This record gives sequence, structure tokens and C-alpha cells, in this order.
Amino acid sequence: VGDTSVLPCPPSSNITLITWKISPKVGVSCTLGYRTDRKWTNRTNCHDSINWKSTPDQDPALEIRQVGTAHEGNYTCEVAATEGNFHETYHLTVLAPPRLVLHCDEHGNPVCQAVAGKPPAGISWAPESSSAPREEGHDNGTVTVLSTFTACSTNVTNATCLVSHPTGNQSKLITC
Repeated sequence: VGDTSVLPCPPSSNITLITWKISPKVGVSCTLGYRTDRKWTNRTNCHDSINWKSTPDQDPALEIRQVGTAHEGNYTCEVAATEGNFHETYHLTVLAPPRLVLHCDEHGNPVCQAVAGKPPAGISWAPESSSAPREEGHDNGTVTVLSTFTACSTNVTNATCLVSHPTGNQSKLITC
């Protein structure tokens, strides 16, 4: 999320036509086209964050700026050239790192939240806890995972929340 992604197109010489067909998981399809003989470009239903990396006759790669969950979907580059027709398809999946939030509940129990991650984060505790994490989905495809520390013994005064996620692991100590 927030990064720039560049999707290359199959290299070929003597290109006559380049077309990017974008089918997002949610929303309207988008098409970028370029006809080399007339240096003609066409853009249909594409968001401003999706464009050619440079000029299509120099580099037909697609650039997606400020990648967000709305950009998820299939991206296909089709090239017509004198050597034949070529295509490359990408399936873009967006990862969102969760934000780690710790607090103490009204009973003095440590609570750990992995807020707005995609995919959902895993939460565990040190020392071990018998708590089962709960998930709350959001409209943008992210998920908040919440876990309340439940101690096996009553003399535990602090705990470490361990969050595992494909974007990186985090841990934080809390004393309630």
C-alpha cells in the first residue's frame, strides 16, 4: 500500500499496437492503448494513478502510483508486432501492514490490536495466552485482529504481543 508498482510488457521490436487491459476486483475495467504508426494513445476509464511508465513507444510498462487495495486485480499487456502477438498477465495483490496498538481493558488485561492489515495478521502472546483472536473486516478489504491476554497464572504483570504478517513481524511489551 502506498508504493509505486511497475508492470513490464513483453519486449518486442517493430511494435504496431500496445494495449493494457485492467480488470480490478472491484470497480470498472480500464484500458490504455497506443498505436505506433500514428503515435496515438487512448485511455478509457483509467484512474489518474495508472499510466504509462514513460512514453509507450520507448517503454510500454505500466506504472501504478500510490498503490491501494482498489488496484487489486488482473493486468494484461497485449502487444501486436510484425513477429506476432504477445501478452503478459499479472495478478496484483496488495499487502497492507497492520498498525500495532496495545492498551489495557477495564479489567486490567492487556489487549493487542493489529489494525487494518491485509491479509489479517496473526497474534500470539509471550508468555502464552489462552485467548482466541477476533477479526473485524473493513470495507477496504483490510482486517483488524484483536486479542485479549488471558494469563494461565494470576501473577503475570506484563506480556508481549507478537504480531506476524507477510509485510513484517512486530512485538511490543505491555504492563497493566
